[in-house]
Parts: sequence; C-alpha cells; structure tokens
Amino acid sequence: MSAGTAVMAARRRLVIERRFVIGGLLVAIGLIELLVFGRVAVKGDAVFTFTLTGAKVNIPNLTLPAGPTSTIIGAVTTALGLLYVAVDLPKVPRRLIAGVSLVGLVAAVLCWADASRIPFPFVALLASTVASSIPLMLGALSGALCERSGVINVAIEGQLLLGAFGAAVIASAFGNLWLGLAAGALSGGLIALLLGLFAIRYRVDQIILGVVLNVFASGITGYLFDSLLVPYANRLNSPATFNPIKIPLLGDIPILGPVLFDSTVFLYITYVVIALVQIGLFSTRWGLRVRAVGEHPEAADTVGINVLLTRWRNVLLGGVVAGIGGAYLTIGSVGSFAKDMSSGEGFIALAAMIFGRWTPLGGVAAALMFGFATALANVLGTVGSPIPSDFLLMLPYIATIVAVAGLVGRGRPPKADGQPYVKA
Repeated sequence: MSAGTAVMAARRRLVIERRFVIGGLLVAIGLIELLVFGRVAVKGDAVFTFTLTGAKVNIPNLTLPAGPTSTIIGAVTTALGLLYVAVDLPKVPRRLIAGVSLVGLVAAVLCWADASRIPFPFVALLASTVASSIPLMLGALSGALCERSGVINVAIEGQLLLGAFGAAVIASAFGNLWLGLAAGALSGGLIALLLGLFAIRYRVDQIILGVVLNVFASGITGYLFDSLLVPYANRLNSPATFNPIKIPLLGDIPILGPVLFDSTVFLYITYVVIALVQIGLFSTRWGLRVRAVGEHPEAADTVGINVLLTRWRNVLLGGVVAGIGGAYLTIGSVGSFAKDMSSGEGFIALAAMIFGRWTPLGGVAAALMFGFATALANVLGTVGSPIPSDFLLMLPYIATIVAVAGLVGRGRPPKADGQPYVKA
C-alpha cells in the first residue's frame, strides 16, 4: 500500500469515527430531552416575552407546554442523530443537523427551566449575549489578525486585562471616557509590542511567550491595583461608563432593535472592526499579502513582501483591537477595575478563533456562542431556574478546553503559524 493510499484510508476512518461520535452524541442528547426534560419536567407552561418595557411595538408572549415541547424536540433530535450515523451526508446537511439539534437543546432546556415560573425575558437574554460577547469578539478578531500573519497570540488575556486597567485609570484621572478608550487600546498595544519584540525580533517560542505576558499583565495590574487604585480609588478607579446610544428607527425594530441598535459605543466599534478585518483579510491586496505571509513566508518574501513588517503591523493592530475589548470591561460595563477581571476571557476568545477556523466571522460566531452561555447563566438565575448557575458558568471554559484540544473538526491554522521567520 502506497503512502498516499494509507493517508486516504486513515482520513476515511477518521471521518467515519467522527460521524459515529457526533451522531451518537446527538442521539444521547435527544434521549435526555425525551426522557428527562419531557417526562420529568415540572408540570406547567414556559412563557417567553419578546417585548421590553417602553417598546413602541408589542409582540405577544409565547406560551409552550414544557413537557410536550421537550418530548417533541427530543424525538426530532434522536431521529436526526440516527440519520447522522446511518447516512454519509455532505458537509452542509451535517452542519444543518448539528445546528438544528443545538437550537433544539437550548429550547428544551429553557422550557424545562422556566416551566411554571416567571416569564422568561428572551430579548434581555439576547441583549446580554451580545454585550457579554463584545470582549470575546474583539479578542477573537485580534487573534485572527495575528495568526493569519503567522504569529500565535496567546497573550489576548493580558491585552484585555491591561486594556481594562489603562481605560479605568485614565478615564478616572482625566474624567474623559474617550481618553480612557484610547488608553485601553494603547495598553493592549503595549502587550502586543512586547509580543512582537520577543516573537518576531528575538524568535522566542510564541506559546510560552504568550503565557509569560499574561502572567506579567496579571502581576503588574495586581501590584498597581493594591498600591494605587485601592488607596486612591475615588481618583483613579471610579470612571464613568458609556451610556447606551439608540439608533433612530433601527432601535425600534422588534426583538433585534434593542439587541443590536441600542447599546454602547463599544458594540458599534465592534461592528466596524468586524467589517474591516473580514473585508481587509479576504477582499484586499493587503489581506492577500497577510495570508501569504501566514501560509508561506519564504514565497511571500521572494515576491517582495516584507514578512517581518507585515507581522509587526498585524500584531500591533491585534493588540489595539484586544485593548478596546479590555476597555469595555471597565468603562463599558462595571465602571471600575478589579484584579484579574478578564477572568479567562482572553483564552475563551482564543478558543473562539479556533472554533471559527481562523476566520473573523467564524470567530465572532463562536464568541457569540460563548457569550450566550454566560448570559444564559445570568438570566436563569433571575427566573429561579433549577439549574445551578455555577454549572452553566462552566460551559464557556469547557468549550475552551474542547477547542484547544483540537476536537472542533478539520480546521487548519495557517501553515507558518508560530514559526519564526529568518530572512535569508
């Protein structure tokens, strides 16, 4: 047997094995929905509200019988899982089945959790999801910018943390939120400067370097918090926060308006960054050069592309983007800095980028999924859900472990990702 034939056979076995694993998982989820949520569910109806107080358009509530709804969803999910195992489906139907099953699982959980309790604020859940995802989306975009040029950015956590610190201190000291936002962006850029210096100039192992920079950011902000922010909290750690800005007409659209067009400036900045990064990487000459550097720097160098300059530029841009995400944690959300307040969101953003297969839109979609898990835990706590909120708060971190372990499919990083370049 030739080497090529052996490789093809191994890939075929892997595809079949993955098909049975995913299909079996869907069947197990369907049986849980059918037998647990459907049969053991609290008797009563789940009520979902779709209108916020003061909205111009009122949408009627949706009332679903918890048990029967979960039973139907479970039966459908089980059937889809069996179909997934029995038939070698193309990629699009496989993804469609996985997506429908995931939505069904969320619906069954919500019906079971909200049965015979106060109405479930669905629009508030979506708004909280988007708000919680802002630093994750910006962190994932930062990672995509860096890794598309061939530099692994494990330091997103440190960039978020230092960005949050810089934004809180400058906004408090000068009483200007825009200065705080600029300081947060530059603080993230400072970590990126260190990342570029050691990874590009001195060719240090990029994964180890990222961990060291995260520890550095945690240590320096913790020290400055104790020595400066605690004794001078009113002067240096009491910034204002950006108020929501409602876009006329768009903000009044039912359901989507309050979620997408009635938020702080950070969400609108995120929209702009998503568009710029997606279009820049895949529809411009600059993006073509960046991807060439990330895939084959030697070939890029031979056609006149400055590999080191391209990597420097992307690393610094990525740091600024992540720094803006860090600024959101303070002047866009809670209004003060706390030790290690990024709470692993940089690593979750890195996992979102991997889930998204190193693409901006894919990373954003994965970040929204992680943000949904966090928002769901918060909202379920307000409706008296029987699900322990601590368990739900674990979900983003579990997903991070799964992503980093490489169990997210056949996504492939840029070929030169993490490889230092030495000009011949």
